[in-house]
Amino acid sequence: MDLKNAGPDFKDKMVVVDDKMVTSRTPADLPVFMRETLKLL
Repeated sequence: MDLKNAGPDFKDKMVVVDDKMVTSRTPADLPVFMRETLKLL
């Protein structure tokens, strides 16, 4: 919640890919996170 209040462009998605950076919300998102990470390799 603090992140939302700080003003960044927050997306409540399992995975967000921005250029070569892959981010996710929680460890439960790991399978999708790894799939997107491997696509970039």
